Amino acid sequence: MAGEIPDLIAEVRTGTGKGAARQARREQKVPGIVYGGGADPLPLNFKFNYLLQKLKAGRFMSTLFNLKVDGQDDVRVIARAVQRDVVKGLPTHVDLMRLRRTTRINLFINVEFINHEKCTGLKRGGTLTVVRPEVELSVIAADIPEKVTVDLDGLAIGETITISSVSLPDGVRPTIDRDFVIANISAPRGVTADADDEDEAEDAEA
Repeated sequence: MAGEIPDLIAEVRTGTGKGAARQARREQKVPGIVYGGGADPLPLNFKFNYLLQKLKAGRFMSTLFNLKVDGQDDVRVIARAVQRDVVKGLPTHVDLMRLRRTTRINLFINVEFINHEKCTGLKRGGTLTVVRPEVELSVIAADIPEKVTVDLDGLAIGETITISSVSLPDGVRPTIDRDFVIANISAPRGVTADADDEDEAEDAEA
């Protein structure tokens, strides 16, 4: 289970329709709605600056949130749509979907690298080059992994770590079909430069 699911704070919006939405915007709020999960749709308002900060943080559409609304039970949600002003690009409406425990969703999960001190390539001066500090995975809402762990024990210079070499929890799978690279153990710059010089010398002799 993910260690920390970020909160998304909102308030119940009184009234529905365009009139209520316009009133919310006059009050520097962004109207929204949360639906699904076997419950009735609930109209919401978000403080404009608060929501804008969440959007600027990135991954808003693929982040699992803990929706907190006064007078309502906390519920896990994921954004399904963010409508924006066509000129300014600022948010004008947000659609959220409640998630059942069995719902499968795509989320970006952080990658953690362990056993640096046991990595043969790093001991010999190599560098861990991280291509993907997080990977998008298809997960079940009730069983979201906190992280993906990559064991560097015994890896040599030049070795590549792909998603297929990582043990994923049961029920978790990558959203990309191909075997993509997560990281690699790169040779030290000096070694690479020396190798290039040798190649150039051999080409000149030839």
